[in-house]
Amino acid sequence: MLFEQFTSSFGDSISQALDILRRTVFVWLPILSGTALFHTWINYIRARWIREQGTVLLEIKLPTEIFRSPAAMELVLTQLYQAANPTYIDAYLIGKVRPWFSLELVSLGGEVHFYIWGHRKFKKFIENHIYAQYPNVEIYEVEDYAKRFPFDPENYPFWATYFKLTKADAYPLKTYIEYGLDKDPKEEFKIDPITSLIEYLGGLRKGEQAWIQILIRAHRKEGLKDLRLARPDWQKDIEKEIKKIMTEAVVDEEKQMPSLMLLDEEQRNLITAMRRNMGKFAFDSIVRGFYLAEKPSFDGSNISGLISSVRQFSSNTRNGFKLGKFSAFEYPWQDFQNMRRRVIERKMLDSYKHRSFFYPPHTHFRAQPYILTTEELATMFHFPGKVVGTPTVTRITSKKAEAPSNLPI
Repeated sequence: MLFEQFTSSFGDSISQALDILRRTVFVWLPILSGTALFHTWINYIRARWIREQGTVLLEIKLPTEIFRSPAAMELVLTQLYQAANPTYIDAYLIGKVRPWFSLELVSLGGEVHFYIWGHRKFKKFIENHIYAQYPNVEIYEVEDYAKRFPFDPENYPFWATYFKLTKADAYPLKTYIEYGLDKDPKEEFKIDPITSLIEYLGGLRKGEQAWIQILIRAHRKEGLKDLRLARPDWQKDIEKEIKKIMTEAVVDEEKQMPSLMLLDEEQRNLITAMRRNMGKFAFDSIVRGFYLAEKPSFDGSNISGLISSVRQFSSNTRNGFKLGKFSAFEYPWQDFQNMRRRVIERKMLDSYKHRSFFYPPHTHFRAQPYILTTEELATMFHFPGKVVGTPTVTRITSKKAEAPSNLPI
C-alpha cells in the first residue's frame, strides 16, 4: 500500500515537472541551444587561431661548464611572461588567446635533453633571451621527439600522470634559494635539486624514454575575455594564509594577538618565502610525467622513479607534488580488458604531443592549473653545471671562441 502511494506520488511529480518543462520550452531551449552554439564557436575559432600560429621546438645544448645560478633562468622565464589582454573582438571573433610555452626535460634511451616549445613567432624571442643569460649554449630547432612515439599499447606501453600540488597555491615549493644556489657557490659545494631528476633521466636504458613537461601561461586575474567570471587574485590567498599561520601560532597573552616573534624558525621562513613569492611573476602551470618504452625494455620500477624524481621540490611544511590524473586503475574490475585505460592513454599522449591543456582542440581533462612563480619554475627547469655528473646530458664538446682579430678581409 505504501509502495503504491509512493510510486503514484513520484509519478505525479514527474508528470508535473515534464509539464512545466513543456510550458517553458520557449525559455530554456533557446538558452541551452545558444550556450552550446556559443561554446562550439569559441572552441572552433580558438583552435583555428592556435593552428595558424605554427609551433617550434628548440633544443638547448649545454657547454661543459655553466657558472650561472638558476636565477639566470628566472630572468629568461620573466621574459616569457606574455600576459597581453586581448580585446573582445580578438577574443570572441578571432579566437586569440594568451600564449603558452612548454619547458621539457626528456630522456631518450638515457640521453638527457632540454627543450622549450612555443609558437613559431616566439622563436627568435626565446633564443635571444636564453643567449643573453647563457651565451655559451647552442640552440637548435629540432624535430618533435614526441611525435615519433606511436600510440601502440601492445608494442609501446607507457604510463603517464598529471602532477598536482599537495597544498594551496599560496604555499611555495622548496626552491633554489632554500638550497643556497642564489649565492652562486663553487661547484663542489652546490646542492642542486635538479640533480636527482637528471640522474633518473640519465639512468634509463636503450628503448626507454621519460618525458617531463611543464606547461606555463602567464597568470592574470581572469574575466569575461577568458569566458570566466572574475575571481580574486592568488596574492590575496597568500595574505589569508599568512594571517592563518600567525593566528594559529602561539598567542601573546598580554596583547592577545599573534606575535611574529613567537613563531618558530620554520614558520618565519615559510612566511618569508610566501611574501617573496608575491613579488615574482606567476604562471598558470601544469606538470606532466611520462614513462614510455618498447615492450621488451619496459621496466615498471621506473614508474616509481618518475614519481619520486620531483620529490626534492617538496617539503612537509611547504608545498609539493603528488599524483593527479594517471593512466591506470587500481583494481581489475574498474577497467574491463583495459578498455578505459586505452582511451585515457590515447588522450594523454595526444594532449602531450600538442602541448595542449589550456585551450582546445586537444584538451581532454578538466583540471585546474596551479600557480608556479618564476622562482619555482627556474628551480625545476634550469641548466646545471658540473655538479650534475650524468654523462648522458647532451653537452657541447668544444668551447666557442671568437674569430681572431687579424683575419684578412
